[in-house]
Amino acid sequence: MNSIPFVRSVSQASRLQPASCLFPASRLHCVLLAIAFIALASSGNNIRADDFAAEVTFREQLQPLLRAYCYDCHGVDDGEGGVSLEAHSMAGDLIKHRDQWMRALAQVRLGTMPPADGEVMEPSSRTRMIDLIDELANAIDCVQNPNAGKVALRRLNRAEYRNTIRDLVGVDYSLANDFPGDDVGYGFDNIGDVLSLPPLLMEKYLDAAEAIMGEAIFTPPPPALFEVDRDAASLIGADKFRGGSSLAMASNGTVSLQFDAPFTGTYKIILTVHGDQGGDEPVRAEVASGRRTIPLEIPENDPTEKTVAFRLGKGKRTVDISFLNDYYVKDQVDRNMHLHHVRVEGEELRSTFVPSSDLPTSHKVLLFDTPGNAKEFRKSAAAVLGRFASRAYRRPVGGSEMQRLVGLAESVHENGGTFEESMQVAMQAVLVSPYFLFRVERPREPSDDGMMPMINQYELATRISYFLWSSMPDDELLKLAHQGKLRDRRVLLEKVGRMIKSPKASRFVNNFASQWLQLRNLDIVQPDTKIYRGFDDEVRDAMRIETLMFFSEVMRNNFPVTELLQADFTYLNEPLARFYGIDGVRGNEFRKVSLRGTSRGGLLTHASVLTVTSNPTRTSPVKRGKWILDNLLNTPPPPAPPNIPELEKGPLVGSLRERMEQHRSNPACAACHNMMDPLGFALENFDAVGRWRTKDGRDLIDASGSMPDGTTFRGIDGLRELLATQRNDQFVRCVAEKMLIYALGRGTEYYDKCALDKIMAEVQSHDYKFAYLIAAIIESDPFQKQGYREP
Repeated sequence: MNSIPFVRSVSQASRLQPASCLFPASRLHCVLLAIAFIALASSGNNIRADDFAAEVTFREQLQPLLRAYCYDCHGVDDGEGGVSLEAHSMAGDLIKHRDQWMRALAQVRLGTMPPADGEVMEPSSRTRMIDLIDELANAIDCVQNPNAGKVALRRLNRAEYRNTIRDLVGVDYSLANDFPGDDVGYGFDNIGDVLSLPPLLMEKYLDAAEAIMGEAIFTPPPPALFEVDRDAASLIGADKFRGGSSLAMASNGTVSLQFDAPFTGTYKIILTVHGDQGGDEPVRAEVASGRRTIPLEIPENDPTEKTVAFRLGKGKRTVDISFLNDYYVKDQVDRNMHLHHVRVEGEELRSTFVPSSDLPTSHKVLLFDTPGNAKEFRKSAAAVLGRFASRAYRRPVGGSEMQRLVGLAESVHENGGTFEESMQVAMQAVLVSPYFLFRVERPREPSDDGMMPMINQYELATRISYFLWSSMPDDELLKLAHQGKLRDRRVLLEKVGRMIKSPKASRFVNNFASQWLQLRNLDIVQPDTKIYRGFDDEVRDAMRIETLMFFSEVMRNNFPVTELLQADFTYLNEPLARFYGIDGVRGNEFRKVSLRGTSRGGLLTHASVLTVTSNPTRTSPVKRGKWILDNLLNTPPPPAPPNIPELEKGPLVGSLRERMEQHRSNPACAACHNMMDPLGFALENFDAVGRWRTKDGRDLIDASGSMPDGTTFRGIDGLRELLATQRNDQFVRCVAEKMLIYALGRGTEYYDKCALDKIMAEVQSHDYKFAYLIAAIIESDPFQKQGYREP
């Protein structure tokens, strides 16, 4: 062994020794451990000083706690619940088996482990074990450029597609709701990994693009076609006789036809005619409309098209076609005119003659530049399509992309299409492009020193807008991106503040809050209305609106996030207030209502939440407790073990609380139910549709609860106190992680702990204010950078 590396390694190891290694009793152990690591390093293994420090921490600090409280039940060979913690003998094993250790960490954090019949763990020991497991299992250097993570290519979901079309084109395409449903991952329907593109959806996109642009840009109807009807045509001063499919005029006279002109402009009248020659003159005719008359000479034999043009006003118009020079000598000469059919159509650029007041707003906005003549077509097309495609793609459109779009428009124009029709077709192509349907980000590689690359400013603008508005960036965001100002903290915070107060922020409320709080399940729950009278679809809708307006109030006014749990106000209309038993609210309009002096306050007392966490015929402390663990504390319990009967199907008797206690007597059930049930029972004063009660049938409600760690509380007030004050950091971190998942479009990983720690530090320094949570997420590395996906 080379002596210099050995000396350096021993010296480095000594600096990393924990306090226990400074005492003689443990010094020998630490030295032996250091020698073992040095031997591994010299054998070719890449052992870092950080690895040695982690190993010392594991053996000297965590393992003694595990021996005292865990190994008796979770040994090498007989680990209860399939968890054998003692089998993991090195610090690195906590990373290899991170999922198992995260489950253990959740149990320790909640106080369900050690079990009630196990060794009593002092609060200081519990805190120490939580910190050590978290540190070792989630070992990552937050200083040395942690992985920012990578999001799968994300398709716009149904809500994002509809919003983007509305903001881009000016058309509310409600049929987007008929698209195939979006799959859900990590609780949200905007997760890149699950947003596939099945063939049926691609067909829907093609149909939608045609319908949307047909509504956005006005083009006159297809050319009107009049087949001459011998019985319906008005024939004045001439004899008519049947001559196959044509109208034969055997003497001088006039055929009168009417049609509805859809706009004021120039129209072409196209006649298909032929004549029976007789005498020295050709067949002569004239076409008249309004004050203008145009003469025609009609050739004999084969039918021929003859075209004349008139400037006509919008509305019902008459076209007179007259045969002028009849000539007849019995059995010698017979000059006649045959009219086969008439077609009326507007000339090229016909929509330019439509008064501006008759055009839809979307038409005037999209076609801000129109050509004055054929030579200006390409210039106008490039201007219109350049702006449209750049906004649709959320970035400047490339030169080759512009050439293809303008070339497509020119091909439509060369085949007889108007400027408007050419723009319609080219814009349809934009709406089915992957650059529109997907949020495309240019792939990047870390730098040579491992630094995660920043996404560009346009990609950042897109992430921000779809996070807060579920739609494309507005012109101001794109301008800031173009100017490179989106990473200027002052500019960013000002823009985010305006975005939160914008009406478009209601989309964030509808999409994030509805999914986080599971309000979408309100559509499918069916409380038994024979038991819960007064519940109907009107009340169901009002429940949802209450919660969304309440969430919006907290967000827009930059209240602390904890206000979601303990606010003393809500939003009610008369039907919902009557349902709650609150007086003084009149009318169907929702308004802010004080809840002081009532049993209500915060999300946990909203009927929407209480209803979606109940059964049709009774409350469910289990569902309500699980909902709190999942959505407010981010510590979901593991799935129920197999072969455990449902509460109603088990041999249980007594009140609901007594039956639940009997259910928990099964050791397979106790671990999870000891977490869920106390939380759920704290809400028992609210029935299955969220109305206050003091009895469940004949039984008085007992809303007291005791957590496995010994924490006790009573009713909704005690539960609010527990969550909003004692566990406020855990609640806010839960909201932060749920919001980060929604913002990124991917599930969080262990390496996102660094970002979440920074987010929490920023939010804590600003008293948990809501706007600072949103800003901290936007400024976080996972949001600002592009990392990589770990295998």
